[in-house]
Amino acid sequence: MRPAERSDVEAIAELRAVVMRPDLERLGRYDGHRVRQRLRDGFSPQHTSIITTNGTFAGSVTLRPSDDAHWLEHFYLSPEVQGRGLGSAVLRTLLTRTDTTGDLVRLNVLQGSPARRLYERHGFTIETQDPVDIFMLRLPAGPEG
Repeated sequence: MRPAERSDVEAIAELRAVVMRPDLERLGRYDGHRVRQRLRDGFSPQHTSIITTNGTFAGSVTLRPSDDAHWLEHFYLSPEVQGRGLGSAVLRTLLTRTDTTGDLVRLNVLQGSPARRLYERHGFTIETQDPVDIFMLRLPAGPEG
């Protein structure tokens, strides 16, 4: 992983549109312009990391601090690298940091998204949900892990 730069925004916006399209279409909410623009509007390079494999852009992840937790956002992996353990490796790295500082981590995932299983394997539980989103929370792991 490397720190994001402002110039990474378009690559991330495009990946977001590709990765989220199946779930958003299933929910009847896909709008290609809107899905890209929401990323552009909320992009915070200071909290975002670019994920690379073999020197090539493979995804992004944002860990944004808030008042009571960190928000895990914009975690996208190229379809070509999904299912190979890269998402788990990235999550382990980020969650080790938040465990060390004792911070809660929150995220939201679309209803029916296969990403939910990844998050549950890493200790996230459902906090609330609505017809579109599932809001999840992960408490910091104790010293025993």
